[in-house]
Amino acid sequence: MFSTAPDTPLRTTVRNRLAGLVPEDTVTRRLAVQTLINTLGNGLFMTVSAVFFTRSVGLSAVQVGLGLTIAGACGVAAGIPLGQLADRLGAKRLLIGLYLAQAVGLSCYALVGSFPAFLVVACVVTALDSGGRSVKNAMLATALPAQSRVRSRAYLRAVTNVGIGAGSALAAVALSIDTRSGYLTLIAVDAATFLATTLLLRGIPAGTPARRAADAPRGRRFGALGDPAFLAVTALNGVLAIQFSLIDVTVPLWVVGHTQAPAAVVSAIMITNTVLIVLFQVRATRNIADPAPAARVARRAGLLLAAACAVYGLAHGVGPVAAVLILLAATGLQAVAEMLSSAAGWALSYELADPAAPGAYQGLYNTGFAAASMLAPALTTNTAIRFGLGGWLALAALFAVAGAALVPVTRWALATRPSTVEEQT
Repeated sequence: MFSTAPDTPLRTTVRNRLAGLVPEDTVTRRLAVQTLINTLGNGLFMTVSAVFFTRSVGLSAVQVGLGLTIAGACGVAAGIPLGQLADRLGAKRLLIGLYLAQAVGLSCYALVGSFPAFLVVACVVTALDSGGRSVKNAMLATALPAQSRVRSRAYLRAVTNVGIGAGSALAAVALSIDTRSGYLTLIAVDAATFLATTLLLRGIPAGTPARRAADAPRGRRFGALGDPAFLAVTALNGVLAIQFSLIDVTVPLWVVGHTQAPAAVVSAIMITNTVLIVLFQVRATRNIADPAPAARVARRAGLLLAAACAVYGLAHGVGPVAAVLILLAATGLQAVAEMLSSAAGWALSYELADPAAPGAYQGLYNTGFAAASMLAPALTTNTAIRFGLGGWLALAALFAVAGAALVPVTRWALATRPSTVEEQT
């Protein structure tokens, strides 16, 4: 006969933490499953894509880089029109169509044998992916209760990290085998995840259809594009979004080229960031439901990002052990800033948007994020990597100013909201 081990404070804390990772409402749980399946496939493809394009398709690294840059520009351009289309057709219906199209588009990579063909497929797939994120955010704006949207987004982001991490780990098998058939299998699995997610979307509420652009209130004839305060909020959040390039591109280059830390610490940095996001992203959304508190949290995130940049810069010129400790400390600071800025950004993007045009506003907001993702690698490498500590401090100043500016800009945005938004906030 077995006895149950008595509860201890540590066991209770762990159990409560794990329970907190499970969404309470049915819609968020279904969205979490959908997100897990989809991001698992994305992690598979993201990990092997560059190797597949160069070793299997036969493209040069320069061609792949150029093609993905052009495709990134297509993704930036797709967010606003597809968001506006979601307001007319319904976000859920359009998202299902986009997921089906992405499944077809990804499958077309198997037919690519030249740079022109690669460029066409990459542009289409990236535009569908970027537009799909805008449309999904618009769907969340109507499918989820206003009081739980930010918390639900936090759950989905935690699940996204789990899915991409698991997909990347599984992709290591294909990389070790290094055969065309192995890469094509992963592409097929990624395409299949989009088909699977369309089935799960059937159980998500469609939300209330938004009015047409012609019915927009006076002064909003051009919808989100005619809302200068929201444009400013989008731009400043885009600046804060440059931080994602640090962990993906700049820090790995900094570690291997400018510090004495072993290259393996790059993996430790990635794992540390992922684990912290998974465990604490939901908790970071507490008391961030309204625009004014969200802006203050964004200001705090900007200061934390500034501190992280300064600490990253200090890893140069010290011994291996000190460099590792400094880099991990900076990673912790950046992870906290990332969680806070993400939560603040969700609150601002939803609560400052016209509730009658969620697609247009989420499309604009996602366009700012996509533009930052496209420009950030060049910006961060030409500052931090090129100029060392001075470049890191320049990035620190950029983040601090952008975060601080969100407070008065949000105040401006609140003062210029139509009555329909004021009632919501």
